[in-house]
Amino acid sequence: MRAFVLSRYGGPEHTALAEMPTPSPKPGELLVGVHAAGLNPVDFKTRAGALKIIRDYPLPIVMGNELAGMVEAVGTGVTRFAVGDRIYARVDKNHIGALAEFAVVHEDHAAAMPTALDFTTAAAVPLAALTALQALRDELQLRAGQRIFIPGGAGGVGTFAIQLAKHMGAHVATTASSRGEALVKRLGADVVIDYTRERFEDHLSGYDCAFDLLGGDTLSRLFRVLKPGARVVSVAGLPEPQTARKDLGRGTALAALFWVASLKTRLIARRHGATYRYLFMHPSGSDLAHLASLIDGGQLEVIVDRVFPFAETKQALAYLETGRAKGKVVVELTRNRS
Repeated sequence: MRAFVLSRYGGPEHTALAEMPTPSPKPGELLVGVHAAGLNPVDFKTRAGALKIIRDYPLPIVMGNELAGMVEAVGTGVTRFAVGDRIYARVDKNHIGALAEFAVVHEDHAAAMPTALDFTTAAAVPLAALTALQALRDELQLRAGQRIFIPGGAGGVGTFAIQLAKHMGAHVATTASSRGEALVKRLGADVVIDYTRERFEDHLSGYDCAFDLLGGDTLSRLFRVLKPGARVVSVAGLPEPQTARKDLGRGTALAALFWVASLKTRLIARRHGATYRYLFMHPSGSDLAHLASLIDGGQLEVIVDRVFPFAETKQALAYLETGRAKGKVVVELTRNRS
């Protein structure tokens, strides 16, 4: 099968389309004919080796973390899906492999595709939407009437987070450039700060929580707009000890390393009476089924910025890495056009 393969950690020159063996489904797994695969920042971070301390893959490895496609075969013990089913999934973090003509997915990580979507649009959903859902519902425990700040709302995770927060009954503030302002307003943002002209802390105060998508200086500053007792969840800052234990199932060594790495951010949080948490989302077929119901019910719109053919996967990653995408970037395999 054709696959997008990482042969060595580093720059894009270490990735290429190549022939790889077609995987076989193990017990509980599905063999999926991939029609489209979504791209995410974790893809170029994996390529660069930035995540080796968390997950050091044996190379070469097929890249890609989310997909939409059709079940071609099932492993023993599979009960939820059959050959011919149209599914979407965030693939297993330990094996990845979505950027290929065929991929294996555990049945617990997959769900029936939203009936309202084609394969290409469905492939844009799993990782970003699961991240937003689990951050807002599980970590921030967002409730109706609360006020949440979501900087960077026009990106892949942000476009889902704004809509999910509004669905939960929250008041949402976000940041965007003038190019993204109309989009985030259409998705439901109540307050939009143009970060190219204004500092958000000059306009916001007393927020109940924040979902940080940008890290860096933005993360350091956002504590100023929160009220005492506020919670902050980030997917762009530095991991803290709970990340190692809860999200990664690792021991004290990695937790200690994350304790040191996140110390500055946690001290800033403490000074403002807030708590800080870094989140690694987890694959979940049940959560994907819930998201599909929201999409089919017209309560959640999927924003796709650009679609690239499989032969241009390297260019697609380069475009994503510029940070200019509004919504998701998707790679479409040739089977989509047959």
